[in-house]
Amino acid sequence: MFVKKILEKRTGRTFLTIVEGYRDPHTKKVKHRTVKSLGYLDEFEKDFEDPIAHFKELAKRMTAEAKEAARTLSFDFIANETIDSSAVLRKNLGFAVLSYFYHEIGIDRFFINRQRNLNIKHSLNNIFQMLVYSRVLHPSSKKNSYENMDRYFLDYNFKISDVYRALDFFYKYKDDLLLHIHEMIRMNYGRDTSSVYYDVTNYYFEIKEADDFRKKGVSKEHRTTPIVQMGLLMDNSGLPITYKLFEGNTNDSTTLMPVLHELKDEYNFGRVIVVADKGMNTGENIAYNIINQNGYIYSQTVRGGTKELKDYVLSDDGYDISPDGFKIKSRIITTKIWIENDKGKRVQVDIDQKQVAFYSPDYDKRSKYEREKAIRKAEKLITYSKNGKISSNGAAKYIESIPCDKKTGEIYDESSNAHSINEGKIAEEEKYDGYYLIVTSELKMSNEDILNAYRGLWKIEETFKITKSELQTRPVHVSLREHIEGHFLTCFVSLLLLRLIENQVDHKYSTRKLIDAMKNISGTYVDKNYYMFDYYDEIVGELGKATGIDFLKRFMTLGEIKSIVAGVKK
Repeated sequence: MFVKKILEKRTGRTFLTIVEGYRDPHTKKVKHRTVKSLGYLDEFEKDFEDPIAHFKELAKRMTAEAKEAARTLSFDFIANETIDSSAVLRKNLGFAVLSYFYHEIGIDRFFINRQRNLNIKHSLNNIFQMLVYSRVLHPSSKKNSYENMDRYFLDYNFKISDVYRALDFFYKYKDDLLLHIHEMIRMNYGRDTSSVYYDVTNYYFEIKEADDFRKKGVSKEHRTTPIVQMGLLMDNSGLPITYKLFEGNTNDSTTLMPVLHELKDEYNFGRVIVVADKGMNTGENIAYNIINQNGYIYSQTVRGGTKELKDYVLSDDGYDISPDGFKIKSRIITTKIWIENDKGKRVQVDIDQKQVAFYSPDYDKRSKYEREKAIRKAEKLITYSKNGKISSNGAAKYIESIPCDKKTGEIYDESSNAHSINEGKIAEEEKYDGYYLIVTSELKMSNEDILNAYRGLWKIEETFKITKSELQTRPVHVSLREHIEGHFLTCFVSLLLLRLIENQVDHKYSTRKLIDAMKNISGTYVDKNYYMFDYYDEIVGELGKATGIDFLKRFMTLGEIKSIVAGVKK
């Protein structure tokens, strides 16, 4: 390669380019092509004493790099060579995608700054990284993650005891870290908090006896073992904001106010509209939002409503009907809510509220399908109860004249004709199939905007599924309160990184596919410090674009790999 000077006759200026020679495959003659356009010579004279000499040196380096990249590699193999079971010959580089976003939101700087005042030798940042990357790519216990940390192209130096000690510090710095992450996301990506979504789930422990934190409660997964509750707050873009753990026997509806209180005090949010399902629709939660000048959008049961409400929802009057059968209408009413006053007494207060009723043919079909399954279960209960007793499994609500144990829910047979399907119950429920009701403080918001905001709840429901499936957050393999909190902090950050990645690739791929792609970006040691990479697809290409990493090279030296790892930290 060499520097070429092109004199422009019209301007009299000299334009510089770097060109290379190549042989035309057809004419066999040597031709030239531009490799890099540089700019005008007179502009470079301001910055360089001798611009030509400078760019000649650049052309020389580019030539050397091109030759290095194009050279043929040869490796020596012994035919009967055996595998060294103690050596890790295949390592993952896909974690570099996680590392890019980890450093983008400054988690490394957070822990490095905190550790300056601590008298500990092991790196909190390195341990946190290891736990986060492992949680996404190879979720398992802390011990197993530690024992397999050499599966990544990372140089870590700490003991398993350091990992457990670090969990104490993670708990100590949890609130500060969550606030730091929030500020970094706000600055780097922006936060859409026009609506915030809130929901509660729980996670089980494989222990029999409860303690002060892990307690028996209503398990979402119908477990009988102790659980802890998690309240999660998410922004309108699907990015988690913060979370809080509660004792296992905590009622879902009582978790909202503590989380919102923390948000208002620490995060300096303006007015937000809280979107949640009917479990959060209590007088206390509504009053709290109103007092703190926030809004709310909650679902509300129709079947369990007053006769007046049922009549309003079922009446065809006022509905706007779409060609596909979807119906929607609304009204603003003054309604009463129950709250607890300063003296601890339950009282009723009046509030203005908008009610949005809608009917969905798809929801109608789904309700009927679920009921048919329950009815078939109920029919089996009737059949088999003649020979003893069996668990009702919730289908008993469709059976009338059913003798059962109130404590266990087990059905007893007293006569062959004791049980029958409650047709009246079924007919009553069918009236409301497909009908839903949303209540809100946003009196001026359009029906469509209210409905769209409420539909966003699926994001947080999906988020919980990801924590329990892809991230395998439970069962939790630690027992101390501090360690439990530290565990969930690493899980939260793992989830956040995945959501950031999803946003950066425009939600083209599922979480599972993104994780699989990152797992597949792995290299096998060949020879002479070279690793061979054998996987590339559309998703890997998109991850490369999002992070500026070239995953196309099939052979890379350990030095080149380390340069990539170092590069994503900048």
